[in-house]
Amino acid sequence: MQDFFSTYLLPLSLAIIMMGMGLSLEKRDFTNVIRYPKPIITGIISQVFILPSVAFILFSFIDLNPFIKVGFILITACAGGSATNVITLILKGNLALSISLTAINSLIILVTLPLIVNLGLVIFIGEEKSIQLDVMNTIINIFFTIIIPTFIGMSVRHYFYQFALKAQRYLRILLPTILLSVFIVILFFDENNSGNNINNFINIAPWALLLNFVSMLVVYLLAKNLRLGGKNNFTISIEVGLKNSIVGIFVAETLLNNYEMAMVSVVYGSITFFSTLFFGYLAKRIELWGFGYRKLF
Repeated sequence: MQDFFSTYLLPLSLAIIMMGMGLSLEKRDFTNVIRYPKPIITGIISQVFILPSVAFILFSFIDLNPFIKVGFILITACAGGSATNVITLILKGNLALSISLTAINSLIILVTLPLIVNLGLVIFIGEEKSIQLDVMNTIINIFFTIIIPTFIGMSVRHYFYQFALKAQRYLRILLPTILLSVFIVILFFDENNSGNNINNFINIAPWALLLNFVSMLVVYLLAKNLRLGGKNNFTISIEVGLKNSIVGIFVAETLLNNYEMAMVSVVYGSITFFSTLFFGYLAKRIELWGFGYRKLF
């Protein structure tokens, strides 16, 4: 069941989500990202340097199992997944920026993730392991689950504009539902699930929420200080707050062979969707403060 889900259903679900995103985008959305590169550069720096730094500092002062600490370092080293794009769509943020950051950061972590995780292993456990991610497989996944589906959605919008507008009303409900289904499968059909998962969830969840909130707040204040613009401010915060937990689970279980580290990614991915959505909601209300615009959805 798990292999079938990972091999077929998960990539298909992500492709459908990204195709739905494309229905909300036009070519000019991406050209604006290129013409005004400051937000995307800030997002990349936040992913590579700021987010891991926040995690290292935060968990240096917290008394936790060292493997769980490394699990948190691992999840911060992962790029934002399709879930960040869904939240950005719901909150009407800069969707083109969000998708661009997801794709670019997914490539960057091929280099940065092994370095960051090994640093965590050395600092918190005192050992180092060889971590190698499949470069070609990552590129293929990005191409078929992000780039092509988004392009198809944008093409549909270009040639069938009225259809795209009508579809968007339903997609804002359908896409989060698909994503939530993905999380449910990960939580309840994982081969490693056991009765201990409830206790692990309770122990890890508060720290996951703390890391999620602190990291988004730090990046949001940075973006606001750089005057990147209202939509860009909370879009970048969302991108760093919610991570691709599937990558974290894969690295922890397959490459590091450590269940405790994997549980951090499972818990983080299952609860931070809602906390990130809530933080993005608050950040957007702050950005809109004083402009006489109060309707969010």
